[in-house]
Amino acid sequence: MNAMQIKTRHLAVFVETAQRMSVGKAAAALGLSQPAATRTLRELEAALDRPLLAREGRGIRLTPAGEEFCRHAAASLAALRRGVDAVQDLAGSGRAALRIGALPTVSARIMPKVAAGFLADTGALLTIVTGENTVLLDRLARGELDVVVGRLAAPERMFGLSFEHLYSEEVRFVVRRGHPLADTHAFAPAAIAAYPVIMPTPGSVIRPYVERLLIALALPEPQRRIESVSDSFGRAFLRETNAVWIISEGVVADEIAAGAFVALPVDTAETRGAVGLTLRADQDRPPLLDAFGRALRAATAALRASQ
Repeated sequence: MNAMQIKTRHLAVFVETAQRMSVGKAAAALGLSQPAATRTLRELEAALDRPLLAREGRGIRLTPAGEEFCRHAAASLAALRRGVDAVQDLAGSGRAALRIGALPTVSARIMPKVAAGFLADTGALLTIVTGENTVLLDRLARGELDVVVGRLAAPERMFGLSFEHLYSEEVRFVVRRGHPLADTHAFAPAAIAAYPVIMPTPGSVIRPYVERLLIALALPEPQRRIESVSDSFGRAFLRETNAVWIISEGVVADEIAAGAFVALPVDTAETRGAVGLTLRADQDRPPLLDAFGRALRAATAALRASQ
C-alpha cells in the first residue's frame, strides 16, 4: 500500500462518514453526491487493502481497522485545518488565535472574565463560538475548534476526547419577578403545568437531565413549550410573559442575583453536572491553551468563592 495514494478528500469523506454513521449524510455535509462519496470510500479501502466500514442492519459500523484508522485520519485532518487557519490568521493580522466553543451557560457566566484575562495576558485573537453541545463537539472533532468549554458529554460522545473538570452546576426553574408562582408561598411543582415552558432542545447536553427531573417530579411533558438554547430569546421571553424557563443556572445567575428573575424552589440537585474543558485526546495542546486555561481557572475559582 502506497500512502501517497491517500488524498485529503479520502480522509474527509471517511471521517465525516465515521462521525455520522451514514454515507448519505456525510455526502450531504460535504456537498457531494452519495455515489461520489461511496466511490471515494472504496478507493480508500483499496489503498489500505482493508475494509473500513461494514453493514449493520440498515446502517453501517466501523470495522476494527476502520476504528484504528479513524483516530489517525481525524487527527491528520484536524492538524491540517489548524495549520491552514494559523497561516491565515498570521497573514491577516500577524497574531496567533485560539478558537473556543462554549455552551450558552459558560458564555454568559464566566467567558467575559476569561476573555478579559486572556487578552490581558496574551493580546492574541480569541474566537468564541456558542452553540449546542453536539454541534460544538462535532466541530472540535473536525479541527474547527481548539477546545470546548461546557458540560461533560455522554460517554458515547467522548470517543477520542478528553475532559478536564472545572466546576459543577445545576439546572434551575426560573420565572420573572412578579410571576404568580414567585409570589406563591405554598409553591407546588404541579403548578408549573399551567404555564408555558422553555425547555432545552433534544440535542442539548442538559435535556436528558431535565427529562429525568420532570419524571421524578411527576410532571407531564409540557404541552405549551418552546424548545430553545438561545439565552437571548429566553431572557426576552421570560421578561414579557409568565413562562417558566428550565435552564442551567449559569445562564441566569446575574439576573437572579439582581432580582430580575426568581429561581423556583424546585429540588434540582440530581441535575448537577460537571463543567470543564473538552479537547481531542490525540491533539497537541494549542500554544495559547495554557494562557486560556489560566484565565479560565481564575474565573472559576472566583465563581466557586462566590457560591
